[in-house]
Amino acid sequence: MNKTYLLLGSNMGNSRQQLLTAIKKITQQIGKVTRQSSLYATAAWGNISQPDFLNQVIVVETTLNASETIDIILNIENTMGRIRTTKNAPRIIDIDILFFNKEVITEKRLVVPHPEIENRRFVLIPLNELSPNFIHPVSNKTIHLLLAACTDTLDVKKF
Repeated sequence: MNKTYLLLGSNMGNSRQQLLTAIKKITQQIGKVTRQSSLYATAAWGNISQPDFLNQVIVVETTLNASETIDIILNIENTMGRIRTTKNAPRIIDIDILFFNKEVITEKRLVVPHPEIENRRFVLIPLNELSPNFIHPVSNKTIHLLLAACTDTLDVKKF
């Protein structure tokens, strides 16, 4: 059984409902959601002239490999109405693979661990809530230490 950490985000429409819908689809198509962080309201990162995001980290157990998982994630985003336009644009749903077991994957369409984990409080705060002692397989630092060292100043509040 594989264990993956996914980051969910939405800032269009009813974001809370978008996250619930994504979790339902993930459960149906990828595997069992074993843990969920709290929801966090987060100022938009990269393109600040848009609504705040609602973010959440979930842990999923799956029999799929990372490549199969990303294929299904992209399909879920598509069926939920995500249209990819410009980088950091508003979105109905965004689902990122943060970790897949302790694997390090560098492919054209999939990089795991997600390369921006260490730089984003909206990722580290919910990750720290769930697994503060999880060791990042590239930096070899715990999530707790990465959060303590993070220089991101964006506002992240429990929703």
